[in-house]
Amino acid sequence: MTPSRRRWLAAGTLFAALVIVVGSFAIAATLRYADKPTRISILTSPIQYFDNSDPSLTRFGQLEFRGGLMLASKYAAFGGLSAIHLDAQGTRLLGVTDNGSWLRGRIVYRAGRPAHIADAEMAPLLGADGKPLAARGWYDAESLTQGNDGLFYVGIERVEKIVRFDVGRDGLAARGEPITVPADFRTLTRNKSLECLAALPKGSAQAGALIAVTERSLDAAGNLRAFVIKGNRVTRFTVKRSGEFDVSDCAILPPADLLLLERRFSLASGLGMRIRRIALDAIKAGAVVDGHALIEADLGYQIDNMEGMAVHRNGGGETIITLVSDDNFSPIQRSLLLQFALVGD
Repeated sequence: MTPSRRRWLAAGTLFAALVIVVGSFAIAATLRYADKPTRISILTSPIQYFDNSDPSLTRFGQLEFRGGLMLASKYAAFGGLSAIHLDAQGTRLLGVTDNGSWLRGRIVYRAGRPAHIADAEMAPLLGADGKPLAARGWYDAESLTQGNDGLFYVGIERVEKIVRFDVGRDGLAARGEPITVPADFRTLTRNKSLECLAALPKGSAQAGALIAVTERSLDAAGNLRAFVIKGNRVTRFTVKRSGEFDVSDCAILPPADLLLLERRFSLASGLGMRIRRIALDAIKAGAVVDGHALIEADLGYQIDNMEGMAVHRNGGGETIITLVSDDNFSPIQRSLLLQFALVGD
């Protein structure tokens, strides 16, 4: 390890320790959610490189860095980005925050790199009664996916709910309808549960079903509890936990893989991020699934508390992976948007 890398990691470890303290305070502070649909301005600063010690590097594992943005806004409810969805062109962004808000906007590209966010707006996630879900304590929205039916599904930790929204019809005024979830959701570890939702694609054995992988709700063997949910039919499986990583999001990588976004924290190494690739056909009742890492990064790189992930194909046919971070509404953390192209596939 080079002296430069050691300096970055030492600074990163101190930063990560501060993150835990300040992040915990932020969560305990007054909940800030969008109380009505509001157009907002997002300020952006470009991220030109991923490796802090060598800006010339672009290839990291099986991914190639394609640029990024640091995001900020004066709007009080902005921050806490926990999950995102992008349209097929990678332009229209829909996200949820861990204070129970929607974020919608448009990524503007310049020379194939994200340049800024336009047409941004935020709004509260609404219940069937038209009132903000956060007002009833259903605020910790951590996962988001669009089903084959066109509806959006949001996983909410602490209450262990999955809520369905018709955003296509009603926009950000869509009212949520809880779907039926397995009874054993009640046994998931509090605040370590519904971080990953993904809809199985057309052509798969259970097309349209939802995959749910928990952040760190473990079985007796220490593996991550996971589910495939289709109506009242539930398939239970587990994901091999390794390297002290926890799941923070997931996305389908067409045609037949699941990507898991993972993070870890330790006083020795600070914050870390990993993306793992798992074959969908390995997911069966009782199976323990595993996969190889596409990328692994620590605070020697341009990461923060990476929580959201989306996949799309660009105009050149490349697979682009977009990541966002949750700043926990903390002044010492950053809201980042990073993009990578899948290479060497």
